[in-house]
Amino acid sequence: MITVSLVALSGLGLGACVSSMAYTSKVEAAYPAEGRQIDVGGHDVHVLERGPGTAPVVLMIHGASANAREFTGTLAPRLETDMRVLMADRPGHGYSERFDGAETLAAQARQMAGLLDQLAPDQKAVIVGHSFGGAVALRIALDRPDLVSGLVLLAPVTHDWGEGSGTAWYNSIAANPVFGPVFSQFVPIIGPSQMKDGISSVFAPAPTPQGYYQNSGLGLLLRPPNFRANAQDMTRLKDELAQQSARYGDLSVPITVFSGSKDTVLSPKLHAVRLKKQVPVEMVILPDEGHMPHHGEGSAVAGAIRRLAFGRQTR
Repeated sequence: MITVSLVALSGLGLGACVSSMAYTSKVEAAYPAEGRQIDVGGHDVHVLERGPGTAPVVLMIHGASANAREFTGTLAPRLETDMRVLMADRPGHGYSERFDGAETLAAQARQMAGLLDQLAPDQKAVIVGHSFGGAVALRIALDRPDLVSGLVLLAPVTHDWGEGSGTAWYNSIAANPVFGPVFSQFVPIIGPSQMKDGISSVFAPAPTPQGYYQNSGLGLLLRPPNFRANAQDMTRLKDELAQQSARYGDLSVPITVFSGSKDTVLSPKLHAVRLKKQVPVEMVILPDEGHMPHHGEGSAVAGAIRRLAFGRQTR
């Protein structure tokens, strides 16, 4: 019986590996790396670029489960006529390289800062961060304020959320160094339908844009290495924010925060409101938005980016 069970499990695991390889090949063909690979500290960062090369610079950093395509359909078209728009994959997401220690906010901020050092060496940039990307944007402003003319944070995660909701069970398993590699092989089998079903709750009460799953390349998340990288980010985040938030009083750049009052993913009271208590913030509360304000309120967000960008540029 034991032998039969082991054979059955081995067969199941082999089948999952074959399926995940087929899925990866298919999804990467559908959503290829369309940008440039920039070597930062010996690790590639994938960046999409739009707009004139000599224009004021904005760097956009995506949230959890996403990639740089998050901004290609909403903010980039509103800015690319007179701004240089850089949209980067965080380490292990999209097509940016993962490396040991990449789950820390310091490491992710260092990769994004290195990108600016190379692509915009004589300019300060507006840093835009959505959700998890908001934490990374804040870390750039803390560690490399010489790079930053201002921050625009979209439904940002900013603080340790205490004893409330913890890490999702699937992230806990996927991040486990023993069980994670095996578990992640099954994700491409069951993940697409689960992800598509959950999108509406992220946008609610705002409507989900038509074709959002396809246009944003969310399927890239379900590749096993990408899924594990995201899980590692998420399981580390609470402790990372507990340390980082103690430094927010040192922030010296202008900050605008867009927060949906009906955001059920991240409570504005636990994050954006607490940030405002530590540092001056222009807070824009959106009564009919959830966790994706840059879609429904893209014009307002683009306006805030422009107000910061067309100030002092040289550093």
